Amino acid sequence: MTTIAVIGLGTMGLGIAQTYAAAGFAVLATDAAPDARETALERLRAGLARRVQAGKLAQSELEAILARITLADGAEAMGRADLAIEAVVERMEVKRALFAALESVLAPDAVLASNTSSLSVAAMAEGLSQPQRLLGLHFFNPAPVMKLVELVAHSGTSAAALERARRLTEAAGKTVIPCPDRPGFIVNRCARPFYGEALALLEEGRSAGEIDAAMLAAGYPLGPFGLIDLVGADINLAATESLAAAMQNHPRYHVFDALKRQVAQDDLGRKTGRGFLFPDKPGPAPADAQAIVLRIEAALVNEAGWLLAEGGTTPEDIDTALKLGLNFPRGPFEILAAQGRGPVLARLQRLSAAAPAHLQGRYRPSPVLAMPRPGSP
Repeated sequence: MTTIAVIGLGTMGLGIAQTYAAAGFAVLATDAAPDARETALERLRAGLARRVQAGKLAQSELEAILARITLADGAEAMGRADLAIEAVVERMEVKRALFAALESVLAPDAVLASNTSSLSVAAMAEGLSQPQRLLGLHFFNPAPVMKLVELVAHSGTSAAALERARRLTEAAGKTVIPCPDRPGFIVNRCARPFYGEALALLEEGRSAGEIDAAMLAAGYPLGPFGLIDLVGADINLAATESLAAAMQNHPRYHVFDALKRQVAQDDLGRKTGRGFLFPDKPGPAPADAQAIVLRIEAALVNEAGWLLAEGGTTPEDIDTALKLGLNFPRGPFEILAAQGRGPVLARLQRLSAAAPAHLQGRYRPSPVLAMPRPGSP
């Protein structure tokens, strides 16, 4: 039987273990913290029990999932794994040390995978004796529910490792999208304008309720502030600051003061009881809702265009990733096809002309917009 190893049993790691076990794989699971190991199956049982009570899972399947997961004391017990996935703290030195330990016990053809959402996979591979078998498998939270997994290859990742990781993860019911080893991969990179333009509008005097109401009216299941409040303003700030640093603080990744203030005030969203909008709800869409939507979507299209220009992905994969990873009703290149290059470019030019000094360059058109392909609108 194919065996999957999962190292790190927090919410994400436990969700990844559940995902593969539910698909019939044998799972070896461990965590450096004894408490996390000892409570893992109890925590998983409690979560699955709620699905049984709701009539979404049979009790027999709950027991089968738990039976497929074996807890181990540490990485040294992972030797029979065909694919080992780490979901430990986002610190490069911790991940490197873990992969070095795994490399010494796994079979030569076993695949090493990181669930990192922000670190360079190439940098993680440095120092490994077989860097070609390391790749990224970025799951989204909650891992058992979210269909998207970003498959990240560094320049030396072997085709065999990529194929095995893809095959096993697709067998677990996921849609696997290949991603370049670039800051933010696809979803976290291309999501920044969704939040960023909303924060820019907020600082210009619009309310969070108006902005979210406009996006809801356009078919988005959550507005930018509703999404920040759901995930946590602290998490959003950390992701924004990380990407801004990785991209040399380019104005497209500007860290807005409104977001910093929200975190400083500990108004983080649902987890603290107050956020940009929570516990309130958006009201009716404002009269100029379409203008708000078109502005945010123009920025989304432009960021996707910059990522596409850097190589390693396709318009179709970017669209799929954003629709599955963020539940967007349409991807940026579908927006571009519907609206046309000319109108999107004109909006960016108007935004650029009105931008304050610290945002100069934020709206510079990507090559996809500046130099359209033959036959594009």
